[in-house]
Amino acid sequence: HPIGQFIVDFVCLEKKLIIEVDGSQHSEHADARRSQWLQKEGYQIIRFWNNQVLQQKEAVGDIIWTALNKPDNHPHPDPPPSRGREQEKTT
Repeated sequence: HPIGQFIVDFVCLEKKLIIEVDGSQHSEHADARRSQWLQKEGYQIIRFWNNQVLQQKEAVGDIIWTALNKPDNHPHPDPPPSRGREQEKTT
């Protein structure tokens, strides 16, 4: 979905929530610049690795559901890319 000069994987415009599904082709530097701009526009960004979405569907769904149902509409910082890797190792 296009937002400004960027295309995001999935977005809920009403909640200003972006879901990104990343593979090894993603550049952390480019993603950081992109995330910074999107957050300034009021979007919350949640990132998952491709294999998390495929192998941990219920956990990924729970994280998205929780984000969509937060009572506040304030943007939250984009978790560092290592967050997904840590979840993958501990789950």
